[in-house]
Amino acid sequence: MKNIYLDYAASTNLDPLVIRKMMPYLKGYFGNPSSLHKMGREAKFIIENSRRDIAKILNSRPEEIIFTGSGTEADNLAVLGTAYGYKDKGKHIIISKIEHKAVLEAAKKLEREGFKITYLNVDKNGLIKISELKKSIKPDTILVSIIAANNEIGVIQPIAEISKIIKKIKNNNLPIFHTDFAQAMGAMPLKVDKLGIDLMTFNGSKIYGPKGIGCLYIKNGVKLEPIIIGGEQENHLRAGTENTASIAGFTEAVKLSEKLRVRENKRLKNLRDYFIKNIIKLLPNCRLNGHPKKRLPNNINISIKGIEGESLILMLDKYGIFASTGSACSASNLEPSHVISAIETDPELSHINVRFSLGRKTTKKDIDYVLKIMPQIVLKLKTISSLK
Repeated sequence: MKNIYLDYAASTNLDPLVIRKMMPYLKGYFGNPSSLHKMGREAKFIIENSRRDIAKILNSRPEEIIFTGSGTEADNLAVLGTAYGYKDKGKHIIISKIEHKAVLEAAKKLEREGFKITYLNVDKNGLIKISELKKSIKPDTILVSIIAANNEIGVIQPIAEISKIIKKIKNNNLPIFHTDFAQAMGAMPLKVDKLGIDLMTFNGSKIYGPKGIGCLYIKNGVKLEPIIIGGEQENHLRAGTENTASIAGFTEAVKLSEKLRVRENKRLKNLRDYFIKNIIKLLPNCRLNGHPKKRLPNNINISIKGIEGESLILMLDKYGIFASTGSACSASNLEPSHVISAIETDPELSHINVRFSLGRKTTKKDIDYVLKIMPQIVLKLKTISSLK
């Protein structure tokens, strides 16, 4: 039985070119980048070259690039670091209700510490309400954090438009504007000057790079308080010995992602639309979650009335089809999806969503197999459900 992996939004395989790039630093260049001797200098050279390469792709400066241990850590540093760095200027923060848990949980932590958090509503398609954002910004607002592309339903937010609104309201460079770009990498243009953002997070595991490596773009002039202390690495913002091999592999993955972006997006969008069109035909009770057009080219999130997402995932697994019920970071949590809850008025439906996310190895043949199997699985699950 062939395995069909459709969970690329959770994690991707390492691209062979990334592995090749990493191998010399896994085998030989193991020196501590903070050491003054030759092996330390060699490792430091690799890291600084990587920093320059990423900065060039982002249209930023090398000193604005900070390497972290994951996208989650980068999100935490952006939210907590801004809050602690500007708490003397204000304690109001704005985020959307459909942020990744890395941002949501950081905001909840700050709420417990006395910060005021505004959670922006989204419409039925998952788009934030611009009018609500405008009304929510106060004189003491220090941070606005809006995810560029949602990890569960793939909805793309108008980041450049939001940035223009925030810039018109800014006073003494506040509020800071942060976006989680992890899912948008490879799907949206990366130029930070055109996006108009102050902080941007992304990571390796979503772009065929290594796991355990993330990045935070910090616009010059933005003041962050470090959340990991004990060393002077990464411009005093992220203590700990840098992972030279992963940084080299991550940089290669970013380059490849940008190189393949236009061509791969077109191919994935065609496969996505083919999947959506046919699954809705085959399953009358099937509904697409999220905006039909303003979504990632590889994202399909559906709900099938009467079918629990977890049951469907387990049954798909038996047929060698690997998908998920939304965020992999919360997959073991049986609570309803906070993203689906934000767009859905019926609480019961927040338990029955399934996400298929396509990738570089996905073919039309794979999609056809899933379309063939899905009606059989749904019929089985409905039969089991009726016998309970």
